[in-house]
Amino acid sequence: MNLIDRRPQMAPGIARSDAEAVNDKDTRELYQKREPIYPKLVKGPFRRFKWIFMALALGLYYVLPFVRWDRGPNAPDQAVLVDFANARFYFFFIEIWPQEVYYITGLLILAALLLFLATALFGRVWCGYACPQTVWTDLFIAVERFFEGDRNKRMKLDKAPWSFDKARKKISKHAVWLVIAAATGGAWILYFHDAFDLVENFLTGEAALTSYVFFALLTFTTYTLAGTMREQVCTYMCPWPRIQAAMTDREALNVAYRVDRGEPRGAHKAGDSWEGRGDCIDCKACVAACPMGIDIRNGPQLECIGCALCIDACNDIMDKVGRPRGLIAYETDDNIDRRLKGETPRYRFIRVRTLYYGITALIVAAIMLAGLLNRTELELNADRDRNPNYVMLSDGSVRNGYTVKVLNKAGTERDFILSVEGNPAFDVRVLGEETGETLTVDADETRDFRVFLTLPPGAIDSASEPVTFVVEDPASGERAETQTVFQAGGR
Repeated sequence: MNLIDRRPQMAPGIARSDAEAVNDKDTRELYQKREPIYPKLVKGPFRRFKWIFMALALGLYYVLPFVRWDRGPNAPDQAVLVDFANARFYFFFIEIWPQEVYYITGLLILAALLLFLATALFGRVWCGYACPQTVWTDLFIAVERFFEGDRNKRMKLDKAPWSFDKARKKISKHAVWLVIAAATGGAWILYFHDAFDLVENFLTGEAALTSYVFFALLTFTTYTLAGTMREQVCTYMCPWPRIQAAMTDREALNVAYRVDRGEPRGAHKAGDSWEGRGDCIDCKACVAACPMGIDIRNGPQLECIGCALCIDACNDIMDKVGRPRGLIAYETDDNIDRRLKGETPRYRFIRVRTLYYGITALIVAAIMLAGLLNRTELELNADRDRNPNYVMLSDGSVRNGYTVKVLNKAGTERDFILSVEGNPAFDVRVLGEETGETLTVDADETRDFRVFLTLPPGAIDSASEPVTFVVEDPASGERAETQTVFQAGGR
């Protein structure tokens, strides 16, 4: 008779797991050493979905830097690139300049609103499936399981004295962890340089020092957070579990134990009636499957990431004992209370909270889309000299100096015509330009021009007056303007 056979039989053929909820808030101590958690592999639709999502997310992360996108001869051809050297952010057909950082701000606001909406509807669905900490931890656990076996084998291996077999398994596991961590850090830096060039330069030692520094930093953090800290990141470091309470309510779907159906819990013998007792046989399969080391039956908990693996584990047990699935399920706190009162459950996805998040997200998305559709390939800015504020010439005329910045976002060189709107007596001179008021700007460049405006003494009517600089592309008719002032002193 093996160890498993000696465990209490909670139902015919189902032994009670020895898993303990070591990370439950009522059982853990704040300053104790981390107690390892050994999540058991389960099978079911939620586990399959997590495998599929993990494969897609990791594949996208590792492959995306190598995807090419033709932008013409004067622009990089990497589809997604944060080009600090040239102050650009490229995302396929979108090119963001430093002056357009508000697009990134809008994207962050939109992402936050969509996260709030998802939380109000489905609880911590982000944490359970899409959070990088969850994705990489899932991968590291899969590697651990490959080398050391499932839950019971890993526990037995850790308790066993050191031997050649134990050392081989541990070294192999950590070696693969380091390879994954290095690939993670390496992929991250590829988003900031041309991927193919950086790989070659990195391997030959010719890459920039910052590339090696951030590679080492990301490798270390990935190895540490996904390999050794795991649930502690979610429990102690991540702010989202503490913030989400403000984003959800009692009608949000969360992974929950249906206490109205499960209690009173206890072992069930073959042939016994299910009348007067709950469906939970207290097998602790849900605890054994939990990567956070908690017992979902203890109610809503900050530590639960909503991964739904306990649902798959419990459904498997319900199938074996002949009871309906869904003892643990995506459920609302309100419905559990309604069933306890004998009322009919209800699911309201359209509520004031979800409408607010959804409508606000649509407004932000519409503003960003309108901005992208109406963005121009020409921008203009004029900075007036402050020291000196103005210059008095020998004939009594007053001159102001300006730095006029012309931004040409097009992929070709363009000639622009400069004009000034305001006092018709303005004399305009562009320093160093032989073609007078024609300004030539290279493709995808910003060029500064020194421009002087002069007013004769008879045309000066006030101490300051408005000025509008205008540049226009005669070929396309595209036009940009900016307003400033002309200072004439105390007249």
